[in-house]
Amino acid sequence: MPSAQTAAPLLSVEGVHKSFGATKVLDDFDLTLHAGDMLSLLGPSGCGKTTLLRLIAGLERADRGTIRLNGQPVDGGGTWVRPEDRQVGMVFQDWALFPHLDVGANVGYGVSRRQRPEVVATTLELVNLPGMQDRTPDTLSGGQQQRVALARALAPKPSVLLLDEPFSNLDATLRRDVRSEVRSLLQDAAMTAVFVTHDREEALVLGDRVAVMDAGRIVQSGSPEEIYHQPATPWVAAFAGAVSLYPAEADGAVAHTDFGTIPLQQPAHGPVEVAVRPEAVDVAENAGPSAGTTATARHTVVSFEFRGPDAVVVLAGPGGAHLHARVPSTQRLAPGDVVAPAYVGPPAAAFPRSDPG
Repeated sequence: MPSAQTAAPLLSVEGVHKSFGATKVLDDFDLTLHAGDMLSLLGPSGCGKTTLLRLIAGLERADRGTIRLNGQPVDGGGTWVRPEDRQVGMVFQDWALFPHLDVGANVGYGVSRRQRPEVVATTLELVNLPGMQDRTPDTLSGGQQQRVALARALAPKPSVLLLDEPFSNLDATLRRDVRSEVRSLLQDAAMTAVFVTHDREEALVLGDRVAVMDAGRIVQSGSPEEIYHQPATPWVAAFAGAVSLYPAEADGAVAHTDFGTIPLQQPAHGPVEVAVRPEAVDVAENAGPSAGTTATARHTVVSFEFRGPDAVVVLAGPGGAHLHARVPSTQRLAPGDVVAPAYVGPPAAAFPRSDPG
């Protein structure tokens, strides 16, 4: 059996353009997805994420370019396949359940009448809602409604499942629980899925691969670890998580800062800014470097934000640059305290400094 690397793509989007009036939404867009892939599309509002899903599903038509599913064109080159014939399932942001239909009718909406009872029962078992066929959407919790929407998308056995901000209507605690459950369900079903989100934590949790979008294009694609630890640009570094783009002087494999030396992922020279994640900074109190650190200058605490198990501290360096650090919440620091930070993380990404002065 061919590997995922050598097998033909299940979904390919090639050179797709899409505009609405004078507004360009997708610009020469390319994307490839293989069977079993779970991709997170991460990007700010308005970058084209939802439009891409609607093009793949057939709810919009591309201006130029080609979309192929299972190797066959469904949009482009004179070909147009109707949404109902594409074997694509979609879970919308508001779930779009039919309020006048019970759960069984909602889930079985895209299934033939003859197969409907068996498929509905099996799919509700899959999403952990057995025996709920006769309930109506208004009697369900938010998490249950979300799973009904997922079941409805899965029931016709799609080749690809598209999920557009599927957890945005849930409160924070329920969102964490449901997204983990949904990921496990889709993994167990060996489903190929695309999640759209602007929530960076959600993207890193849900996707085996993350594609970061901006202004209608993918600016970086890779594993969650690559996106977080090896950002391609300062913008990606900041969008993927909290980061301090700290001024430094690069000298080959290391960069020198006013709080010590930082190992670099790639050799660099001259003025740079280093992507320093908060968890990669250790903060020694009492204004002096602790044993074994490389701290060379003292920093002043600007703010201390308690977050339960940990806290985020903002420090001001001798030159005024701000450095964020994540510390145990038991390490109580107050504005005005003088501390000695040290870098304790893995090799970091460095970028040419926009203002080398």
